[in-house]
Amino acid sequence: MHTDNLQVLVLDKNTGLIHWQRRQSREVHIGEVPLGGNNPIRIQSMTTTDTMDTEATIAQSIRMIEAGCEYVRITAPSMNEAKNLENIKAGLRERGYKTPLVADIHFTPNAAELAARIVEKVRINPGNYVDKKKFEQKEYTDFEYEAELERIRKRFEPLVKICKEYGTAMRIGTNHGSLSDRIMNRYGDTALGMVESALEFLRICESQHYYNIVLSMKSSNPQVMVQAYRLLVAKMDEYGMKYPLHLGVTEAGDGNEGRIKSAMGIGSLLEDGLGDTIRVSLTEEPEFEIPVAKALAQRYENRTKTTQNAENNGRISITTASKHFSPFAYMRRETFEVANFGGNNVPRVIADFSRAEDINPLSLKAIDFHYDAITDKWNMGEQGSDYIYFADNKPGFMLPNGTKGIFSYKTWLKFEDKNNNFPLLHADEYLSASVEKSPYINFVKNTSEAINDAFLQALKNDKSAVLLLSTNTENAVLEMRRLFIKLHQEEIKNPVILHFAYNGIDTENFLLESAADIGGLLLDGFGDGVFTQYTNKNNNHLQAARLINQTVFYVLQASRTRISKTEYISCPSCGRTLFDLQDTTAMIRKETDHLKGVKIAIMGCIVNGPGEMADADYGYVGTGVGKITLYRGKEVVKRNIESKFALDELINLIKEDGLWIEKQAVA
Repeated sequence: MHTDNLQVLVLDKNTGLIHWQRRQSREVHIGEVPLGGNNPIRIQSMTTTDTMDTEATIAQSIRMIEAGCEYVRITAPSMNEAKNLENIKAGLRERGYKTPLVADIHFTPNAAELAARIVEKVRINPGNYVDKKKFEQKEYTDFEYEAELERIRKRFEPLVKICKEYGTAMRIGTNHGSLSDRIMNRYGDTALGMVESALEFLRICESQHYYNIVLSMKSSNPQVMVQAYRLLVAKMDEYGMKYPLHLGVTEAGDGNEGRIKSAMGIGSLLEDGLGDTIRVSLTEEPEFEIPVAKALAQRYENRTKTTQNAENNGRISITTASKHFSPFAYMRRETFEVANFGGNNVPRVIADFSRAEDINPLSLKAIDFHYDAITDKWNMGEQGSDYIYFADNKPGFMLPNGTKGIFSYKTWLKFEDKNNNFPLLHADEYLSASVEKSPYINFVKNTSEAINDAFLQALKNDKSAVLLLSTNTENAVLEMRRLFIKLHQEEIKNPVILHFAYNGIDTENFLLESAADIGGLLLDGFGDGVFTQYTNKNNNHLQAARLINQTVFYVLQASRTRISKTEYISCPSCGRTLFDLQDTTAMIRKETDHLKGVKIAIMGCIVNGPGEMADADYGYVGTGVGKITLYRGKEVVKRNIESKFALDELINLIKEDGLWIEKQAVA
C-alpha cells in the first residue's frame, strides 16, 4: 500500500512547529446543507422514538434541531417505517423545519430504495446490507470471492441508481463488529477489513458515476476507530478519492465515560485534520449529544482561521512519522524503566495537591485512597493515583503505601528522607552542575518548545530522569507528537509524562479537551504517565482533584492503556430499541461496576447486538418485547429470557466464568 500522500500534518521549516491543516474533501449535497469541501464541520444525531410514532418523532427531531442538529437520522428497519418517513418529513416541513433527514438502514434493501425517494440521505452498513452474518468459518477462493461481489453488486446497484436519480446522498457506514463473514475470513477483525468493506460498495457506486457519498469507520474501541479512519484516508489518497468523513465512536455509553470515549476518538482524528461531520453516540436523549459534538467541532473553527495564512514550506505526514510510530496500529514508544515509569509498566497517574490547603488523610479520598482512623489503615481503590505533586506543601502525615510525593526542588532539599520523596526540577535547575539530584527519580519539567540539544544530551545520559513534558502552543498534541519523534531520532528512551493544564473552562469542556489531548497521544503509543491540572472558579481544589483523577483514569481505560474498572459498550437507542436503554444501563452498571476489566455490551436490538459487540465479553441484547438474549462474546448462551430475570442471569454467567467478585464496602 502506498501512503505517501497521507499528509494531514504540516511542518513549517522556519519555526520547526507542526501546524494543523484540515483535509480537503469533495462537497456532498444533502438537501440544503452541503457537507465537506469548505463547509464547517456539521453536527448530527439520531432519533430514539418509534419511527411509526409520527408525532413523537417530529417532536424529538425539533428538539434536536433547536439544539443545533444539522442532519436528523431516523431508523427505517422495514418498508412500513421507510414509508412513514414521508409523513415525518411533511410534518417537519409544515412546521418550518428544513433540516435534511437521513434514513438508517440495516438488512432491508427494499426499505432503503423506498427511503431514498423520500429523504435527503440514506445510510447503509456494508456488513449487513446484503449479507446475513452467520459467523461462519469459510475460506473463499478468488473465484468465490468475486462471485460474492457480483451478488452484492446486483442487490446494491438499484439503490445507487435511485440515489443518483433523486439527488439523494449516501453514507457507507462500516462498523467494526458488523463485518460480513466474507470480509472477516479474508481480512480478519481488522481496520483493513473495515476499510475494504466500505471500498467494495464504493467501487460499485463509482462504476455508476455516483459520487454523492460520505464514509464512516465506527467502533466502540477508539483505538480501532482511529486506526481505521487513518487507513481509509491512506487508501483514498492512493486511489485519488476525496470523500468526506462522518466521525463517531459507536456505543460510547453515557455520562462522563461516554463523553470521554467519544472525545478521544473524534478528537484524535480532528487533530489529524480529518472529519467533516460528527455524531456523538451517547445512551442519553439525542439532544444531549449535540452540545458535545459542537464543543469538539468548535475547537477547530478558530484553529482554521489562525493557520489559513501560515506559509507552510514543508510537510510532514503521518506516513513520514510512521518510520517512528505507526498511525495504523498501536505501537507503544520504547522506553527504559525508571522506578515504576516506562518499560512495561502501565502509564502512571500524578495527582495535583499543589494548591490544597490543610491537607489531611481524608483529603486523599479525592484520589481513591480511603483512610480508616480507627484502625489507622489505608484502603486503596483501583483508581488510586500513583504519585502526588505537593509543590511546596508538606503533608503532616505519612502517605499510604502505593503512592509517593513529588515536591518542588527547594522543598525536596529540606527532606531528611529523600528516598520516598522526589524532586520536580525545571530545566535550568536540572542542567545546573551544582544541583543535588535524587539517585532514584528526578522529574524534569520542560516545554517542547524549549527543549534544545544540550537538554536532550543531558537527558540521554541520565537513567534517573523522567521528563514531564508540556507545551504552550495551540497545537499541543501535534507539537508533542513532533517531540516524541525527535526523541526517537535521538535514541532517547527516558519515560515521558504528559502534562496538560486547563484553566477557566467549564467541567464538560475539561472532560472533552483532556480526553482529546491526552487520549490522542496515548492512542499513538506516547506517554508513560499523566499529570493533569485544572482550575475552575466553580470548584475547590479537592473537587478538582476528584474530577481530574476520575477523568484521567477514564481516559486511560478508553485508550486501553490502563484498565481500572468495568467497561460498558452501550448503544444510544433508536426506534428499533426494545427496552429502556438508559434505565437498563444504569441498573446493570449499579450491580457490575466493580468488575475490573470486564466489558459488557448493552444493546437495544439484534442490529446492535452481535453485529456491534466485537469488543465485549458479555452481551445483554433485546430480542423481543420484554425478552433479553445473553451472549458470551458473539456466542448466544441464553435466549429470550424475561427481562425481570435477565440481570440475575447475566451475573450467574459471569460467575460461571470465574470473573465475579463481591463488592467491597468503602469508607
